[in-house]
Amino acid sequence: MKQAINHVVVPTRARGLYEVTHQILDWVSDQDIRTGLLTVWCRHTSASLLVQENASPDVRTDLEDFFRRLVPDGGQVRYRHDDEGPDDMPAHIRAALTQTQLSIPVENARPVLGTWQGIYLYEHRTSPHRRELVLHLIGTPA
Repeated sequence: MKQAINHVVVPTRARGLYEVTHQILDWVSDQDIRTGLLTVWCRHTSASLLVQENASPDVRTDLEDFFRRLVPDGGQVRYRHDDEGPDDMPAHIRAALTQTQLSIPVENARPVLGTWQGIYLYEHRTSPHRRELVLHLIGTPA
């Protein structure tokens, strides 16, 4: 059994989905692990992770439109917690409704993703941030 760990920094510009698939695939392929399990961990409470379609940008737009209706920004009028602005508590709610950790099988030294699946960091804040993902890979050597 072998393990590897890596930190990936994702700069965001604003709220939205940021694809990180290629950075993760490149790192996994550089490891000497043929079969195993990849864990992707988001170290934040106002951002999350999704596996989602990466072919049509309309999917990302529709997801954001849905979350905007489901969890609107609001500040004191809507939420008690607004320490960092009117998008603060909505960002925490969005993160609670999505995921901060993914587990993806690795086969033949590649994460087993479907044809149209991509891995995304979902930024829930409206301002730019520097997000960190931790990648942990465990498995049998090639």
